[in-house]
Amino acid sequence: MAAQMAVNSGASLWGPLKELWETVDGAVLRRQPESVHLLDLQLKKHKPHFLSLFKNPPKSAEQREKVRKASTEGIAIQGQQGSRLLPEQLLTEAFILSDLFDIGELAALELLLAGEQQQPYFPGLTRGLVAVLLYWDGKLCMANSLRTLIQSRQGKTFTLDLSGELVALTTRFTDELMSQGLTKRILTLVSEISVTREFERLQKERGLGNEKHRKEVADLIKECRQALADSLFSWTCQSPLSKDDTLALIGHLETVTAQADGSLDSVSLALVMALLYCLDVSFIEQGTEDRDDLLQALPLLTERQYVSAVHSRLMDSQPWKLPGLQAVCRLAWALLLRVLSQLPQGSALVEFTEADEALADQALLGDVFLFMKEGILGCESFSQEEFYIRRVHSLITDFLALMPMKVKQLRNRADEDARLVHMSLQMDSELPSSLRKDLDHLMILIGEFYSKDPFGLELGLEFWCPTESLQHSSLQGSYLGMALQRPPHKQVVLSKFVRQMGDLLPSTLYISYLRMLKGLANGPQCAHYCFSLLKTNGAAHSDNIQGVSGSPVSWEHFFHSLMLYHENLRRDLPNPDSAHYRHPPLRGITQREMEGLTSFLQLLTTIITWSENARLALCEHPQWTPAVVMLGLLQCSVPPVLKAELLHCLAAFGKSPEIAASLWQSLEYTQILQTVRAPGQRQAAGIEVELNEIESSCEEYPLTRSFCHLISTLVEGSLPVNLGAGLRVPGFQPYLNFLRDSVFLPFPTRAYRRPAEKWEVADSVLEVFHKLLRDYEPQPSDFVQEIVELQGEQVPAHKPPGHSIMFHLLNDSPMLALCLSLLEEGVRQLDTYAPFPGKKHLQSAVLHCLCLLDLALQKEAVFMDLLRESQASLLVSPLEQLLQGVSPQTRRADHIVNIARYLYHSSSNPEAAFQSAKILRRIANYPNIQIRLVGDFTHDQAVSDKLMAGFVECLDNEDAEEGTEKDDVDSQKKVARIRHETQIHILNLLITSLELKAPNLALYLLGYEVKKPVSSTNLQDPGVLGCPRSCLHAILSRLQRGTEKRSGPALTQQAPHLAELCYQVIYQLCACPDTSGPTMRYLRTSQDFLFSHLQHLPFILPSNQIAALSQMSWLMKTAAIELRVTSLNRQRSHTQRLVSLLLDDQPHAQHADGESGMEDETRSVSGFLHFDTVSKVRRKLLSVLDAIEFSQDMPELLQLDFFERTQIEQVISNCEHVNEQGHTVCNVKLLHRVLVAEVNALQGMAAIGQRPLLMEEVNSILQQVVERNRVRRSLSAKRHALQSWRSLVETLLTACPADLIPADERQLIIRDLLLDLHDKVLSEDAAGELMPIVAGAVFTLTAHLSQSVLSEQQQGVGLEASSGFASIANSALHLILRKLLDFILSTGGGYQRLRAHLYGSLLYYLQIAQKPEEPDTLQTAGKAMWERLTAPEDGFSKLQRENLAIIESYGKALMEVVCRDACDGHEISRMLAMAVLDRILSIDRQNQWLLYICNSGYLRSLVESLRQDDVALQSLLTPQPPLLKPLYIFESKMALLTRVAKTGQGAVELLRCGLVAQLMECQVFDMVPDSDAHRVMRDPSGFIPSPMDRYRQILLPTLRLFQVILTSTSINHQQGAAQVLQWLIVHADTIQSLLRCQELSMGALQELSLLTGIISKTALPGALEMGGEVNSAALMEFQGHINRFQRLCLSLLGRLAGSERDRLLKQAEISAPGDSAERREEMEVAMQQVCANIMEYCQALLLQSSAQAQFSICLFSPSGSEPAGRDGARTDLSSTVPSMAYSRVPSLGLVLYLLKNSAADFFRFHQSHRQSLGKLQSLDQLPPEELKELCQGLVSGPGAVEKISSVQRSLLAKRRLVQLINNRAKLLALCSYVIETCLFVLWRHLEYYLLHCIPTDPKDSLLPGSTLYRSRLADDSFSGLQASGGRGLSLSRVSQQDLDLLKSDMAAGFGEALQRKLLEVEGLYSQVRSRYTFIQALVRRIRGLLRQPKS
Repeated sequence: MAAQMAVNSGASLWGPLKELWETVDGAVLRRQPESVHLLDLQLKKHKPHFLSLFKNPPKSAEQREKVRKASTEGIAIQGQQGSRLLPEQLLTEAFILSDLFDIGELAALELLLAGEQQQPYFPGLTRGLVAVLLYWDGKLCMANSLRTLIQSRQGKTFTLDLSGELVALTTRFTDELMSQGLTKRILTLVSEISVTREFERLQKERGLGNEKHRKEVADLIKECRQALADSLFSWTCQSPLSKDDTLALIGHLETVTAQADGSLDSVSLALVMALLYCLDVSFIEQGTEDRDDLLQALPLLTERQYVSAVHSRLMDSQPWKLPGLQAVCRLAWALLLRVLSQLPQGSALVEFTEADEALADQALLGDVFLFMKEGILGCESFSQEEFYIRRVHSLITDFLALMPMKVKQLRNRADEDARLVHMSLQMDSELPSSLRKDLDHLMILIGEFYSKDPFGLELGLEFWCPTESLQHSSLQGSYLGMALQRPPHKQVVLSKFVRQMGDLLPSTLYISYLRMLKGLANGPQCAHYCFSLLKTNGAAHSDNIQGVSGSPVSWEHFFHSLMLYHENLRRDLPNPDSAHYRHPPLRGITQREMEGLTSFLQLLTTIITWSENARLALCEHPQWTPAVVMLGLLQCSVPPVLKAELLHCLAAFGKSPEIAASLWQSLEYTQILQTVRAPGQRQAAGIEVELNEIESSCEEYPLTRSFCHLISTLVEGSLPVNLGAGLRVPGFQPYLNFLRDSVFLPFPTRAYRRPAEKWEVADSVLEVFHKLLRDYEPQPSDFVQEIVELQGEQVPAHKPPGHSIMFHLLNDSPMLALCLSLLEEGVRQLDTYAPFPGKKHLQSAVLHCLCLLDLALQKEAVFMDLLRESQASLLVSPLEQLLQGVSPQTRRADHIVNIARYLYHSSSNPEAAFQSAKILRRIANYPNIQIRLVGDFTHDQAVSDKLMAGFVECLDNEDAEEGTEKDDVDSQKKVARIRHETQIHILNLLITSLELKAPNLALYLLGYEVKKPVSSTNLQDPGVLGCPRSCLHAILSRLQRGTEKRSGPALTQQAPHLAELCYQVIYQLCACPDTSGPTMRYLRTSQDFLFSHLQHLPFILPSNQIAALSQMSWLMKTAAIELRVTSLNRQRSHTQRLVSLLLDDQPHAQHADGESGMEDETRSVSGFLHFDTVSKVRRKLLSVLDAIEFSQDMPELLQLDFFERTQIEQVISNCEHVNEQGHTVCNVKLLHRVLVAEVNALQGMAAIGQRPLLMEEVNSILQQVVERNRVRRSLSAKRHALQSWRSLVETLLTACPADLIPADERQLIIRDLLLDLHDKVLSEDAAGELMPIVAGAVFTLTAHLSQSVLSEQQQGVGLEASSGFASIANSALHLILRKLLDFILSTGGGYQRLRAHLYGSLLYYLQIAQKPEEPDTLQTAGKAMWERLTAPEDGFSKLQRENLAIIESYGKALMEVVCRDACDGHEISRMLAMAVLDRILSIDRQNQWLLYICNSGYLRSLVESLRQDDVALQSLLTPQPPLLKPLYIFESKMALLTRVAKTGQGAVELLRCGLVAQLMECQVFDMVPDSDAHRVMRDPSGFIPSPMDRYRQILLPTLRLFQVILTSTSINHQQGAAQVLQWLIVHADTIQSLLRCQELSMGALQELSLLTGIISKTALPGALEMGGEVNSAALMEFQGHINRFQRLCLSLLGRLAGSERDRLLKQAEISAPGDSAERREEMEVAMQQVCANIMEYCQALLLQSSAQAQFSICLFSPSGSEPAGRDGARTDLSSTVPSMAYSRVPSLGLVLYLLKNSAADFFRFHQSHRQSLGKLQSLDQLPPEELKELCQGLVSGPGAVEKISSVQRSLLAKRRLVQLINNRAKLLALCSYVIETCLFVLWRHLEYYLLHCIPTDPKDSLLPGSTLYRSRLADDSFSGLQASGGRGLSLSRVSQQDLDLLKSDMAAGFGEALQRKLLEVEGLYSQVRSRYTFIQALVRRIRGLLRQPKS
């Protein structure tokens, strides 16, 4: 023992027993698969517990010692390492508990530890109190298991239809228990355990807590006793007990006593029934197939001792404590002996069977029937057990059938007694004392017994012998369904008994006989038989003229008597005004007659309640007219009790709508409730007087209650609108006023003799209100005051009663106040947990109040809208605000709290909890109320805990079941459905509240901080740090159940809709920024929630596909958030687990739930035999996608015969609304109302004949609409699921760290996802609604694929692989492309926005085959041309070629779609379509696409659309543009046209389409914004570019396009050049202002570089000749423009080559220090480009003017001085000349300066290029600082570099280096070009100046110096060229001094150093580039010129 003294924290007296019960329950009652094996294990384990039932482990000194030391030495706990020290307090409690229950100390300690663990489930209890509950709960589990095991046995009474294996197991087990003395143990326990005794012991040790705890303990103890007794009962139902056990049972029953009211308690009843079943052989009659086996096993027939022992025991004359019980047992034994005597086996038992008569007599003497009625039927559990009822039925019927002589004796005795009584009445003497009432009792017993039929068995049918054939098919009585022609003997005997007893009935038995008939008429068929019996009884005697002397039990007799009473009493009707009205003479009816009448009316009520035929037949009988007579009697002075019966009877008649209508009129006519006052009448009459004067003084209210019942029945059928018309304002209003003002409002203040009646009154009147409000729909007409004419005056009409009730509920009216105080009273009473009189009716009244509030909240919106529109003068307040009022009882605003407290009683009162949840959910929609509510709920801690516990209890309840059908017959099913609906409402309440701002109800209920910021919440498991169990815990525990098993979370299968909402709540908590942090932390750490649920995806629910999809949607959305959050927080392991769970295609190890142990071992053995043959499994993400069905069956069109289809569709669309989930659905109820109203409106006979057909069609329309709603819900669920799937995929690929999924794996995953998506979406029946989401997903996936492949190549992996070009094989890429193109084509004409996604995908895909930027190492020239041509095709071009082949295989169809999208439609699709065209044109070497675009007219259409863009573009240049779309479209167009222009063919085509002409007409180019004016309007975010930037975005693409055209059309260059020149001239002013640009920003430089490039190619003198015939004036103008361009270009050169350059570069660094390096580089390139362009222009001008220098024009003045700083003095001699000349004419010195600078720059750039190359080649060895510096430019934001991974960093650095290298290469090329052109220009000018120029002497000149320079220069270069004699006068003014100075300056400037440098440049550059420059030659020539001697 000592070795095993570890403590089990689950408590051996509770945990294992709970587990046992769950196993037994699962196997037997819930029939779970695979449970037999588990059950077998559990039974073996717990067998000792069953054998020593309820025995506790004994105390021992050793244990006591061990427990005592636990506080110092600690104690070992199972499943935990080491020992744990326990506090002293706990040990003290353990000893108390041990003494209290007399259990071992360790067991007591375990119970306390378990109690501590379970404490959160029992808020408000200490661990000791919880331990008490657990102790008894363990006992109950044991007893329940025993009972269930015994019930599963096979036997003679019932069967549970279980598998043979299971039954064999339980039978074997229970037989063994029985043989070990189970019966005696049970009997002992039943006598020992008693609630009072246990309570005394607990009370002494303070082991009882609050009322709820007391009730729970008491219930557990009672249920234990009950379960034990039931076990014995179930046993005897199935198998006989042995002799000793039977005697022990009889011995126990001898000592049983009755309760105070004379009935048995339910435990004794079970034992009595057990004995009765021991003595039962009724199965012999039933003739079932196993009858013989059962007979063999029956000790009654096989064991003589058994019979003899029982016989002698029952014959024993010793009286029992309950003689009546002894009599019952004797009667049962007597009947058994009688049956045995008739059996062949009974002959051996003759000596006993003879005694049956004697026993029966003894039983009768013991008043057996009286005891059966009071003792057995009086017990409330009697009617809850079907087999009790069947046994008593067989007892009664056996007595009547088997002992007919006894019955005859009883009748004779009764006749005799009746005579005696009659005589003694005549003689006025005493009644004889020897009267026995056995027959009386028997009849009353039969009446009582059959009048309740909770199981609908209709056992009473056995008493009716079908005399005429009835129409019912199921009329076979309760004998087993053999459709015999002759009824069985027993039935004949019983029916004879009923008939004979009624013949010549003595008056003493009259009432009993009527009561018996009332019982036997209970049921639809019985009622019919009884009606016929009473009809025939009367008919037999109808020859009698009076008709009175007929049989006293017949309709004839009854109604005749009623009429006579009416006649008599009517004469005595007093005058209502006479003073003595209050004491009417009651001489009419004696007490005895009263009873007779009451019995008759009850019989009548029963019959007409059940049988509609009887109702109609009696009501329409011309002589009897029951309704009239009864209403007449009601006016007479008869006692209220009788009136009540009359009203009940009328209510039963009112069940037929045909009768109800006439009843209303009669009721109004007879003025039972006085609605019309006669003029001059002083006081009221009718029921109001009865209530206020008679009933109130008697303190009993039967009449009022039955009047309410009558009204309640009548309003169900119809509300007569014109009731009382003519005499008063028609309508129901007076009745409503009476019920409200006289019945309901005063009910709490009246006195009641019987306390329960108070609640009965409230219940019956509230029921009427509830029905009236339920059926009321607010109509506009209710708010218009209508007028009726009454006796010549106009009076206002009444509103419908529902309207009046609404009005009272929407005001602070007494009615509302009373309803609310009733709710408060109700919850107060429930909180006592004590039974009190009228509890059931109080609960019902409370339920009606809650329903009224719910209906008012539901209808108030419509009601108030209509009220507002009608502008009536009613004042109402919204109910939700009234509910916040202060309660007069408590002086607190606690109405809503009271409503919410009903949730705490959901176990005992599920309907109230349901309504309460519904009301709270409606109130939760109002955000302003939520904050107040949180305050009210949390104001008082005790109430707050209770409310929380109530919500949690509702959510925790596992008896809830998701029901589909509303009309459950089974009450248990109904309750289960209600509980389920309650949970749904609570979850919806949470979902609604979470959308509102904090604090809200949901946060409070889910356990978040309401007083502090929500995000500071720290969620804990319940019980940790005093954290209570909140709704979040409840939701999680519901969801977690079953996650450890293979089948997955159980809730998703059992209650799909509930699970869906649970997942939604969790998603909302994770998605809301405030709650996200705490929630995700808690789910991740405490619950491992997401992993355990995601591993069970996909959820497949064939029965409820929609719910399964929604569950998955919410779960996937939550998973996406989790992935994002864990990635951001760098919680790698979490992210890794989820990622591999979702993406792995290798099978995981099995779940660790014990099922996998064996498999693992076998696998490891076979592991080395079969090598790794594990097949791949489907990736989790893909199997989720599989679960989303893309096809959707659409409902077919309506086939209508009567209605017009278009109108019906119109009506349907009018009835549509958006429901809570955001789906558009049709309101079927509303549609039904509209259609039925339409059908009802039809007039005429034809319509009436067609009505059934019309209704059928209405039905088919409704079914169709229901189907449509389902389809819509299904589609939206699919959309939602797909959307969530997409967001999960995108998060996986985007947000998770890239290195979690290696590139090769990533590509395969994307490939699988893409191919699967396409397969699903391209299938024939895929629903179009899902396509957009798929397209979006395809776009993201392709983007990631392209990114992944590119990054893989950047890292230099996979390029050498043979499979293709990356980890993903080329074949897979081709497949993806094919599917993508199929998808594009399948979308057809519609879906243009959807295609935008697909074009994006296509662009990303085509990007894969694009070669990445490679560093320009300047080494390529080394390779020979041949080498380059014969090099093998690289991966990129191969893939590109194959892609093109696939694209071309789609032919014209694809071209058509793309081109059409490019030309018109949605902006984004147009841009993307153009981009796709651009991309395809760039790879299309055969120009097929180009041909198609040109030939099909799409190109012309694009070009012509430029004119339309002009207006939109102009609007863009306003300071605040409307939209930037036109700009983007224009850019896309220009990009596409530029791509077209890159081929000669395309460029020519563009010119032919009139591209330049179109652009000439665009005025937007002339609208240059003023750069300073708009500084103010800058967009702070920097997203919207400034107007100047926007202008540049329009201008630059145009200029680029021109440049490309000029380059492409080089052969017929002139045509293009002339057109472009015309464009330049048309916009000349703008161009010139741009060239003059003051502030040279980056943008300006770009403009200039493009402009100068174009000018250099077009603004040449020769260009004009190409233009064709231009008249001379225009020609002159053109020349002027060209000259101006030329001048501006040269002055620009002066600015850029000269001083301004360095200043600009510095300024760029200052203005944007962050990205200065890149800006600086860009500016350098732009400046070099401008210089190169201008120099090229100079060169072109020089060359075009003349081939020889002597005829050439001069562009530069002959001054060799280099330009100094702007301000500094000029150093050359010509400083005397005004400086203004220099602004116009640059000097040659400038060219020299430019030459020098370029040479210097060249070396600088060359050096930098070499360094970068070196770095690139040794990238891995670079220090981290340098890497960081390189990355700095490419990432934005401070500290951004720190965040990126090292791999990413080196990639970025590599990209940056390649960028630098290529930049430098470009600069080197430009520098070398500038050097070359400068040299050429220098040489040309020097040659002219030094060789051909004839100087003039300055003093000859009479002109001022300014003209001297001007005329010399090429200002008029055209005229100079056209002058035949070369220069004419223009250059004759250069003086010799100038020339000399020029020569000396030049010689100085162009020194040795410079020449060496230039030659070195050529050496460095020209050899590398395979083009030879002329530097050397030009240097040589210039040197020659400068060395020339003076001539």
